[in-house]
Amino acid sequence: MGMEKYNNVDGNPSEYLYPPEILKRLNFDKSPATFKPKISAASPGEDWMVVRPLQRSDFDKGFLQLLGQLTSVGNVTRKQFDERFTSMKQSGGYYVTVIEDTRISKLIGAATLTIEQKFIHNCSVRGRLEDVVVNDTYRGKQLGKLIVVTVSLLAQELGCYKMSLDCKDKLIKFYETLGYKLEPGNSNAMNMRFEEPS
Repeated sequence: MGMEKYNNVDGNPSEYLYPPEILKRLNFDKSPATFKPKISAASPGEDWMVVRPLQRSDFDKGFLQLLGQLTSVGNVTRKQFDERFTSMKQSGGYYVTVIEDTRISKLIGAATLTIEQKFIHNCSVRGRLEDVVVNDTYRGKQLGKLIVVTVSLLAQELGCYKMSLDCKDKLIKFYETLGYKLEPGNSNAMNMRFEEPS
């Protein structure tokens, strides 16, 4: 089932955050992850599932509610969502990828790849994996693995020299099965949090 089938909603084009054609080029044989049965972004395992870039219309498909299963989202209005979508698309470097259950027009999985431009490594780019979430009711369909591998291969396709992520200790084994490694002497994620602006 092709992604191009889902670029129209109610007959109107729905704007993608990034070109969906990129996902068709991903070679899942490059990933150390094992899928049983074999699935990919182009063939996610069910004919009612589609893996694609975030669309502007996904405000109405439960994107923010899905993120709410991961962390606090706040009361984001449609106007705020549209403004952030426009800002992310114009600035480039944001690849929010989602899985949709087309039977009910709801998003059931998501992950974000952000691209950081560097001077090091010959002015290369580094990828960061953020905001990985799969709807609780869809567990057991390899969707967590599918969305992470999709975004990781996307980073490789876009020329990243490295992909980084922060995760809880209990998820280290999961990410190791997908090819991620703890770096000796650099295995701690440290953050500085700021108060949210009022």
